[in-house]
Amino acid sequence: MDFRDTPEEAGFRARLREWLAGNAPADYDTAADHDTKAAIRRRWHRSLYDAGYMGMAWPREYGGQDLSPVYDAILNEEVGASDSPPVPGQVNYLGRAIYTYGSEEQKRRFLPTLLSGEIQWCQGFSEPGAGSDLAALQTRAELKGSPESGVYVVNGQKMWTSGGQYSDWCLLLARTDPDAPKHKGISAFLVDMKTPGITTRPIVLADGEPETSEVFWDDVEIPAGQMLGAPGQGWHIAMTTVTYERGPADVGMISNYRKTLRAIEETAAAKGLTARPEVRRELARAYVLGEALRLNVAQQLSLRVSGREPGPEGSVGKLLWSQAEQSLYHLALDLAGADAVTGAAPEVLAGYFRSRPISVYGGSSQIQRNLLAWHILSMPRKPTR
Repeated sequence: MDFRDTPEEAGFRARLREWLAGNAPADYDTAADHDTKAAIRRRWHRSLYDAGYMGMAWPREYGGQDLSPVYDAILNEEVGASDSPPVPGQVNYLGRAIYTYGSEEQKRRFLPTLLSGEIQWCQGFSEPGAGSDLAALQTRAELKGSPESGVYVVNGQKMWTSGGQYSDWCLLLARTDPDAPKHKGISAFLVDMKTPGITTRPIVLADGEPETSEVFWDDVEIPAGQMLGAPGQGWHIAMTTVTYERGPADVGMISNYRKTLRAIEETAAAKGLTARPEVRRELARAYVLGEALRLNVAQQLSLRVSGREPGPEGSVGKLLWSQAEQSLYHLALDLAGADAVTGAAPEVLAGYFRSRPISVYGGSSQIQRNLLAWHILSMPRKPTR
């Protein structure tokens, strides 16, 4: 298959590069703190939307342009290759959940503001005792009144809610039927984060940034009309969401990887290390891992263009992404040596810390291997005798 741009795509890419050169925030990488970066990302979201670059593959009736998913992939590639903040990823994976399972009223209410960045979203999935085993979640939602006009009262705690402290709304998973099997008693809700009873506490990660948070839910009343989908459908909604969240094509991974690898190679050359066989071997390995990931992304994108939704085979891309990114920053750390910890190369240490949790985004690597074993290789879930 020919993965090169068509003339139309090439023209779009050229216009996008020109726009990025004149509009990308110049102060993002040098921002002094996480709050400032969050504010820049919010303005950046709006700039992309105003220029017509957000949700290009979405239907027109919800603010999109009905274009091929290739255009969103080109956007992620070019933004990743520039010094811009990333494209807001939650637009695609949370928007996909609302578009797929929401009522017409919910879609018209929430999708346009999600697309424009007017409303910022987070996802309330993981819990202290339910990370990789998401179906073990214990946050409860108890119905008071009728399913049409009543409220669900939510109590529990969510963990690793990325951007929770900056978000206006949340896609929340909660258990509505404690007697049902654990995968079947979960429902999804669309929740205003200013609702009384919600407390958000930022979590400072190893790189010193409060990128994520824990969220406490104490007698939070959610109107029954804000349930997404049907009661007990939360597991299917969660799987739709994380399937799109796992995709390296949706976060500009390839361009970011190539940019980082070029910087690492330049550092090795400047230090006179490229003559060493072991360094050349590791650089070559980094190129091979990046190329394997690129080809997998191209294959998955071509399937999406043909109309096939992402499936369990997307776990291959997630595993390749984790391996490539973490190996790359291991190499960067080795080449930087003491500079990484003395302050001479702070970006290397920060990148290394950022790479570590990639293997748990959207489900840990162990979970990805289980999904491939069960759904692709048809292996039994329990040992057979």
